[in-house]
Amino acid sequence: MKQTSIKKLAAAGVLCALAVAGSVFLTFPVLGSKCAPVQHMVNILCAVFLGPWYGVGTAFAASLLRNLLGVGSILAFPGSMCGALLCGLAFWKTRNLVITLLAEVLGTGILGGLAAYPLAAAFLSQSAADIAFTAYVVPFLISTAVGSALAGALVFALQKSGALKSIQASFHS
Repeated sequence: MKQTSIKKLAAAGVLCALAVAGSVFLTFPVLGSKCAPVQHMVNILCAVFLGPWYGVGTAFAASLLRNLLGVGSILAFPGSMCGALLCGLAFWKTRNLVITLLAEVLGTGILGGLAAYPLAAAFLSQSAADIAFTAYVVPFLISTAVGSALAGALVFALQKSGALKSIQASFHS
């Protein structure tokens, strides 16, 4: 049990580092938010390999580090964490990769986009706060669609090769 936890914690750390590094090299602005599709890919990888709680923890840590390093915004928290929770729960309950990908898009794009507005109003510039309540949904959907497509390609390739079951088993042995 303890060895499994250490493996999961180490993998979460590596995935967190991937999300932060990815946000340095692959980030684009859309309507006041910094879209980071690698974060959404990491959310899905956490869901498939580690489970929902490690996914939320990894999303929080990556958002915090991105903000401390100046490569993210306060909007990273609701987007990444809502997506990580929803796709983690979806995979945990269904073990269906397509549903997991859709849950990431719904969690980040819709729920995270809606949850971003109060943070923008409280912590960002007046122009960011003046954006309509649903305006954060569009950039979050764009970011999560790209990240989900990347994750989908990777996870489906791992599944086709048979490596996915082996990787998952290594975290649950």
